[in-house]
Amino acid sequence: MSSPAWLDAGMEHIWLPYTQMATAQPPLPVVSSAGCRLRLADGRELIDGISSWWTACHGYSHPHIRDAVARQLDQLPHVMFAGLTHEPALRLATRLAALLPGDLERVFFTESGSVSVEVALKMALQYWQNKGQPERSRIVYFRHGYHGDTFATMALCDPDEGMHTLFAHSMPSQIMAELPTTPVLDAALARVLATHSEHIAAVIIEPLVQGAGGMKMHSPAVLRRVAELAREHDCLLICDEIMTGFGRTGTMFASEAAAQSDLWVPDIICLSKALSGGTLPLAATVARRHVFDAFLGDDPGRALMHGPTFMANPLACAAANASLDLFEREPRIAQAQAISSQLHEQLAACRTIPGVAEVRVRGAIGAVELSGPVDLGMMRRRFPELGVWLRPFGNVAYLMPPLIISPDELTILTNALTQVLHERAANVSAALDSAQSPVDSA
Repeated sequence: MSSPAWLDAGMEHIWLPYTQMATAQPPLPVVSSAGCRLRLADGRELIDGISSWWTACHGYSHPHIRDAVARQLDQLPHVMFAGLTHEPALRLATRLAALLPGDLERVFFTESGSVSVEVALKMALQYWQNKGQPERSRIVYFRHGYHGDTFATMALCDPDEGMHTLFAHSMPSQIMAELPTTPVLDAALARVLATHSEHIAAVIIEPLVQGAGGMKMHSPAVLRRVAELAREHDCLLICDEIMTGFGRTGTMFASEAAAQSDLWVPDIICLSKALSGGTLPLAATVARRHVFDAFLGDDPGRALMHGPTFMANPLACAAANASLDLFEREPRIAQAQAISSQLHEQLAACRTIPGVAEVRVRGAIGAVELSGPVDLGMMRRRFPELGVWLRPFGNVAYLMPPLIISPDELTILTNALTQVLHERAANVSAALDSAQSPVDSA
């Protein structure tokens, strides 16, 4: 079928994300969505296996969220948040504080995950400045980590993962460490913190799953050890739960896996993506009481000087409140745990496919790491042909479906992934045979 006119005309003027525009194939035109399915302009339906970059935890067009946004649109679509406030934002802040562990109780709203991390970094640096220790200005982050595409966050991403290497000379120098997954790496992290403790403002971690850096997974014990070492060296702990928050790892927040006492509660937590149920841009940076208190005083210079134009947008806050309603009313955590069990069972067969290095599952996240050459173009073309929307990156193919997905829909996703991995293995084998044939004939 021919492309819709708006696609052909608009592609002359759009700049797509993470895309070499000189060689890019036109993106698939989506005209509607419902549940776990995307309907394309040509009438096809795709089962979305990655929740639109991990946001659509309740699926698409959930009537409760849609109705809440419609009511808010009639009443108050937007108002600035400096000198004015509104009920959806204050109610949402109160509910988030009640859900989060410990005394994580002060919520600063922004519009995107990257900016929520930027705010967390500003909080951490100014916390120490306000306490008379401005020399504490470095951030410790971890290999395979990813915290955003803005300048400060790029400096906290694995320098070898490739997405931000072009800007290495322009970014502030931070301190990369290894996660303490072995005794040797534990000792190495302890040395890093001991050596630089007088200059470290905070340690930042993606709890349990490092997302865009390759869906790398670690245990709650590793998370607890990072928190313990941060406390031992008097560093703030920032948990980036932009991807892992809101049920994705099998609990409401991944950091709950380590939150056995106040010792394990992060000082600052970053939330976004599924915060609004994947409906509207919204993010939050939430600080503990002692962090907030460090900004109080008679001096205006002690205040946090940050204020995005659309922070606490009422429509987005209404969507987020409706999303929290659904977590209260519907069995989302149980659904995430059921997805986890099914992923464990159905992805196990991938381990026998040539070229598969590792299969990992954590909550409602399944990842297959590949070895050898990876033809992302072939894989990305094949998945829509099989009726699914998956978008592997680097050497990882992964599943992160909406939490409402049915077992049958999830089986379609896992079958499609398994089929494409078999096809990839056959293509690699055929290419090797072709490369060797001239030598054999000689």
